[in-house]
Amino acid sequence: MNTDVNAGVNTALPGFDAEFATLDEYIRVITARIWEGRQVDAISRYYGAECAVITPGGTSEGVEAVVRGTLETLHQFPDRRLLCEDIVSAGDAERGFLSSHRIASTMTHRGDGAFGSATGLPVQVRTVADCVCVGNRIVHEWLVRDQGAIALQLGSSPRALARLWLESKGAPTLPLWQPPAPASWANPAHATAGARLLADTYRALWSGDLAVLQRTCDEAIALQLPNGQAALGVAAAEAFWFGYTAAFDGATLHIDSLAERIEPGRTPRVAMRWRLTGRHTGGGRFGAATQQPVEILGITHAEVDHARDRILREWVLIDEVALWMQLCSR
Repeated sequence: MNTDVNAGVNTALPGFDAEFATLDEYIRVITARIWEGRQVDAISRYYGAECAVITPGGTSEGVEAVVRGTLETLHQFPDRRLLCEDIVSAGDAERGFLSSHRIASTMTHRGDGAFGSATGLPVQVRTVADCVCVGNRIVHEWLVRDQGAIALQLGSSPRALARLWLESKGAPTLPLWQPPAPASWANPAHATAGARLLADTYRALWSGDLAVLQRTCDEAIALQLPNGQAALGVAAAEAFWFGYTAAFDGATLHIDSLAERIEPGRTPRVAMRWRLTGRHTGGGRFGAATQQPVEILGITHAEVDHARDRILREWVLIDEVALWMQLCSR
């Protein structure tokens, strides 16, 4: 008989089920159970009853909304797979853990729903889910999916899908709700070198220092951008970001979460959740200025070279369908 008083107690992740040795394992396992394993009822075990899920299109509250959204997605894409590209984590048991989970999904559009009538077309899309995890449950989640990539693969466009959703859902309510996060996740004074590099690059860019990308990006930087776009090199990074700075000149950058994961044998990885607030003031990536107020919720993952202070690879998650909904809402 096992008389150990600690038997079944998770000393690595206090408050979590004993089967989970790391936060990485917890996120991978529960994701697989809910999606690939179709254990939708497990959502009530792994999500807090009052969990808020914040997306660029708005906020839902309560575990029932998570269950409903999962069922609706599986109806439209019944063969959806969630392939874990990376997990960048931070925090501890006392303050809660942060998991920034980058996912590549493969699926087929087989059911009618938010994306229109079923087309039978294959889709690949990237998502990042930032989760605050406490006591074996997700208590807050920020979810950014590249809905523009889905629109294009289904024969539509981000702007056209935005207009469709405006008719059925109405315009997103701004500002997006932001539950408080532990200060150490966002405070640059506590950030590691790679996290500071990414955060300082974004701050400089949105402060008008357009040359910053030449100083901080590797010349062969590999980029994964909204609408499923892949690009290489500093010139490509400039083309993308200049399109945003021209469109939203004077916007204010808010960094809400910042973490770096450093492991032996792997390139350091950074996760940063950020928001831009301002107005559509110029003719950049989104056409003629509308003067519409905007709030852009983005999540960026990056791999960095500490020795050279360079960003090697970057995954920029922005839902341009939700953004077009803000620009087309008047």
